Amino acid sequence: MRIFQNSGISPSYRARLAGLVAGVRGFEPQKEVFLNDRYGAAHILLPMHAGSPEAFFTNGDDESLQRAWALENGLGEDASLADILLAQIEHHKTDIFYNLDPFRYDASFLRRLPGHVKRKIAWRAAPGRIDFSGYDLVVCNFQSMRRLWEEQGARTAHFFPAHDPELDAVAANRNRDIDVLFFGGYSRHHQRRRQILEAVASLSSRRRVVFHLDLSRYTPLAETPLGWFGPLRAVRRPRTIRSVSAPPVFGRAMYAELGRAKVVVNASIDMAGPDRGNMRCFETMGAGALLISDSGNYPAPMRDGETMVVYEQPQDALDRIEQQLDGGTWDEIGRAGNRAIREEYSKRRQFERFLELV
Repeated sequence: MRIFQNSGISPSYRARLAGLVAGVRGFEPQKEVFLNDRYGAAHILLPMHAGSPEAFFTNGDDESLQRAWALENGLGEDASLADILLAQIEHHKTDIFYNLDPFRYDASFLRRLPGHVKRKIAWRAAPGRIDFSGYDLVVCNFQSMRRLWEEQGARTAHFFPAHDPELDAVAANRNRDIDVLFFGGYSRHHQRRRQILEAVASLSSRRRVVFHLDLSRYTPLAETPLGWFGPLRAVRRPRTIRSVSAPPVFGRAMYAELGRAKVVVNASIDMAGPDRGNMRCFETMGAGALLISDSGNYPAPMRDGETMVVYEQPQDALDRIEQQLDGGTWDEIGRAGNRAIREEYSKRRQFERFLELV
């Protein structure tokens, strides 16, 4: 079975990746640099990291990577990224096309696929209007999202991120110098998150608190006098949050920060609905830090008070953090979280589930 997995990179990660591949020539060497950095590793199937000859992985929106393949395989400089991705699928003689970027490569792209592609599967765990016609299956681990896709006419199934075994070495470190860590986006979609972060940041007078924020592009302007009034106020950080803010981190740099943290706070975005268990939860528990996250519907291995801790309101989050740090129970629950994720959501189990779906 020949599996082709297409993924993508966020605009914020591009600068880090460009630095990592600077001076690296060729498609395979650039791809290996990306895979080794572990960006989005929870979603990358086992054969892709294992280098299986029947597996092909790429980031279809990575211009440098895709142009390298095009140059090596005789495509002209005017070939679009969609044309390059299509040529890769044809060259690979793909049976199963697994796409993590259906917003970019939707039904219009699928209509161009060669006949040897027998199954087309998309992952999508965020809201948005996407044409899924042509996909045999749309998968994610959020029931509310699956219902949304089904209302749009898609067939769906439950699938899940996996524990990255590279995090086990991170989890082994228990000498941690950051008391409370957060990393994630900060934009107009994050007003509830803003309330939680503002409460948690108040701990900085007596705890080491670090927020690695991926800011809205409007935030720098919002934090000038021009941003005091009007719509920009929605992306302006309160002073308490700014005082503990640091640049965003990705890949192994993010793993390193997780290995320094006792507690990691998770705060779902406003549009997330009742479902919980985003990739941040998997990464935090996988790294052996204590996950403190907002209430909602979690998968079974994420159990309040046993493998992670749940809060209801911003002040409640504050109280839970203090309780865990004062009592030292963050360590015990953090270890339990690592065991639960490692056992229940291994790469092997993830791939076995994928094979069941195809």
